[in-house]
Amino acid sequence: MRNIDILCVGEVLIDFIGHQNDVLINGTRDYHRYLGGSPANVAMNCKRLGLNSTMVAAVGKDGFGEYVLKRLDEIGIDTKHIKKLDNKATSVIFVSKSNGTPDFIPYRDADCAISEEQITAEMLAATKIYHTTCFALSKKPAQTTILNKAAEAFKSGCKLSIDLNYAKELWSNREEALEVIKTYCKYNPLIKISDDDMFRFFEKELSHEEIFNFFHNLGVETVCLTLGSKGVKLSQKEKEVIQLPAIKIEKVMDTTGAGDAFWSGFLFAYIKEKPIEECLQVALKLAALKLQNVGRLPDNINVLSKLL
Repeated sequence: MRNIDILCVGEVLIDFIGHQNDVLINGTRDYHRYLGGSPANVAMNCKRLGLNSTMVAAVGKDGFGEYVLKRLDEIGIDTKHIKKLDNKATSVIFVSKSNGTPDFIPYRDADCAISEEQITAEMLAATKIYHTTCFALSKKPAQTTILNKAAEAFKSGCKLSIDLNYAKELWSNREEALEVIKTYCKYNPLIKISDDDMFRFFEKELSHEEIFNFFHNLGVETVCLTLGSKGVKLSQKEKEVIQLPAIKIEKVMDTTGAGDAFWSGFLFAYIKEKPIEECLQVALKLAALKLQNVGRLPDNINVLSKLL
């Protein structure tokens, strides 16, 4: 029986988000601490929506690691698959508070130390969705672990998922990123990308059709392209592209984590076997809620789960 709704494999870390609004890091005077990391955000959001989510990650045996474990435990996420390391520090990222794509500086150590013994065959056999990120794939040994276990997950009947949140600062070179992404795409994951991610990845402006075709040609059935304030487009092979507008909000408080909120909503509805357009509608609602809150989503996100 597949009783793990979503297995999130990748970075859990500390986000220091700037307190001054809409300035880059060079103009930020002070920061507030938040639990961060895209897979961790997805795991926490899905747990709070009522799903059974499991997190596989690595932190240091330090004060930040203790904070991470405490926060995950408060939400009800089992931390037994999170490795605690004596010789590495919990990874930290400084992020500007922005109405657009935030500026960031990563200080990485423990997050990339995920090893294969953390993910057993029994776990994969019990998992519905195996989810990771481009960030998590950018550095070994986590990269090797995630790709090897993705192959096992695919063979065991899991649906795969990835947020292709590409940033060249995290990779040794773009060619490596391309090969790793191609390898993961062989397993036909649900893909979430943003127009910003794709501009950074391709290093030029491509049409949405070109972006969709690139991934479809790699064997990917479903590609979801988020367009910020312009909403979202979703392409499924040999089907008409679905486009939905963003939900209008009066004031954007913080964009950090909005993509994670969107994808959490999408995967939540997907696991509930809702039609693909409804998955997008739930995703847009959760993203709009996140944009109105600094740090994590508010506690009342479980009201969405009651709508399905």
